[in-house]
Amino acid sequence: MIHLQIEGLTKSFGDRVLFSDISFGLSEGERVGLIAKNGTGKTTLLNIIAGDESYDAGTITFRNDLRVGYLRQLPVFDPETTVLQACLSADSEVAQTVREYELALLHNDTSRLESLITHMEQFKAWDYEQRVKQILSRLKINDFEQPMGQLSGGQQKRVALANVLIAEPDLLILDEPTNHLDLDMTEWLEEYLAHSRVSLLMVTHDRYFLDRVCNRIVELDARALYSYKGNYSYYIEKRQERIDAHNAEVDRANNLLRTELDWIRRQPQARGSKAKYRIDAFHELEEKARRERVEENITLAVKSSYIGSKIFEMQHLCKRFGEKKILDDFSYTFSRYEKVGIVGNNGTGKSTFIKMLIGLLPPDSGTIDRGETVRFGYYSQEGIQFDNQKKVIDAVRDIAEEISTGDGKKLSASQFLQHFLFTPETQYNYIYKLSGGEKRRLYLCTVLMSNPNFLVLDEPTNDLDIVTLNLLEDYLTRFKGCVIVVSHDRYFMDKVVDHVWAFEGDGRVKDFPGSYTDYRRWKAERESEEKRALSAKSADKPAQKPDKPSDAAQPSQRRRLTFKEKKEFEALDEAIPRLEAEKAALEADLSSGTLSAAQLQEKSLALSRLMEELDEKSMRWLELGEWV
Repeated sequence: MIHLQIEGLTKSFGDRVLFSDISFGLSEGERVGLIAKNGTGKTTLLNIIAGDESYDAGTITFRNDLRVGYLRQLPVFDPETTVLQACLSADSEVAQTVREYELALLHNDTSRLESLITHMEQFKAWDYEQRVKQILSRLKINDFEQPMGQLSGGQQKRVALANVLIAEPDLLILDEPTNHLDLDMTEWLEEYLAHSRVSLLMVTHDRYFLDRVCNRIVELDARALYSYKGNYSYYIEKRQERIDAHNAEVDRANNLLRTELDWIRRQPQARGSKAKYRIDAFHELEEKARRERVEENITLAVKSSYIGSKIFEMQHLCKRFGEKKILDDFSYTFSRYEKVGIVGNNGTGKSTFIKMLIGLLPPDSGTIDRGETVRFGYYSQEGIQFDNQKKVIDAVRDIAEEISTGDGKKLSASQFLQHFLFTPETQYNYIYKLSGGEKRRLYLCTVLMSNPNFLVLDEPTNDLDIVTLNLLEDYLTRFKGCVIVVSHDRYFMDKVVDHVWAFEGDGRVKDFPGSYTDYRRWKAERESEEKRALSAKSADKPAQKPDKPSDAAQPSQRRRLTFKEKKEFEALDEAIPRLEAEKAALEADLSSGTLSAAQLQEKSLALSRLMEELDEKSMRWLELGEWV
């Protein structure tokens, strides 16, 4: 079943064409990843599909009654609204139905209750608030009464993500869903979407996410769309085949063009009607030859400054903010060309730590001894503040007119920008015209062109497109210097770093010798072992005499229910099935269509109270069941 069909879509801003005459469809069950370079119109295309932006030509057709959820790149909330209110006041059909139902109850609007109860059944909305809280908790938003204005941009994005997930639409459109998620949250979302029946259209630079969630990749390139029926790994393989075929066709056309051009010049008399077909074919050939070859071997080469044998020594570093420990007696000595990845949940102090290393924040105690030859290049989450009225080329020339490469050559500012995928045309754009991703790419350009020998990169992958990420990964693997990188991009970390510092909270830092994937595998095994040990300890706990509490050599004994708890458990065992039966009967009555308005109101209130009681008793039954 087709959910969405786009035909002949064209969009331009002034004389700049983003895409022209593109067409594609999205069927039920498809999970589509949209890939393109920054500035080529990914977010614009999603906004057009969602109805947020206009377009020049074409048609967009949705299936009748299709429910669509859209996670915008920059969601906007009323700053006075609480987190829970922001979710309950979302513009999804489910949230709207819950609001209307509660209003009808409040105002005793019996004429509306019957149809609203039907919709509540249809959307399974009776426990909507509880499900909202569960998803918010998985996304580490736990203060449901906090005003939205007090949340960071990343936290607001997570609230917006919870909104679209809880609505369970038929089609989910996501713009960079993994930005501002830590690794645990990203992996949870990956699992959630991979096992969901929802159809999906999303933009993300997280390549593991694309590989594990998507079953189709659509690439927007040179104003045209290319579709690949498979995951990201399949796309990489087939895209290269397409590029090779395209380049071979351009090369053949150029070779033939030279032959035909020679014929045209040598045979002016052949321009009669008899040879018209050949002249027409010549012009078609000319069009093919004018197509650009796709260059896939672009590399980023920037000379790094010499770095001596003494790099960086940290001794007994401690840092805390109030009661929160960031570092607790941390010591480390850097080696030449070492590449370290820093991982950890949001709020464990990763950004604070690297600001201490480069001297932007002082430690509470301990010493940092930097080598005399160390020259930092720091890419921060906040980014550089550009003069938006300047042109791209001028922003780079302000730093340097020429840039030395690793092979002894020099590049002009314009040539250097081309290595960062800024075309000559784009270089003369004003900075305010750049997309968010293009500005991040320009910022990265300014960091690397200063010839650092110690790169400190704080979330460099946010807002960068996959092509730029591949360039950066290639550069970092060949970089003759040291690298510290903080990133939630698992693919990026696996390709770049030699070992991992895991910030585990409360000032603890684990130095793991291996890739991020190796670390996650080790961590999962460790957590599994800890659970088994805890379970074994609970099942085989030493008995202790009251007068000898410290005597450990007592017979083992499992924790038992008290007589009172046992009676409570037996009562719950009988009560829960009865309550489930009452719930089913109430739901059947409410959807029967035979009740009066007064009966509808009475039974809907009874159902609400019954579900609260059932939840409470079920939780207590589970708690006691641990010890049966």
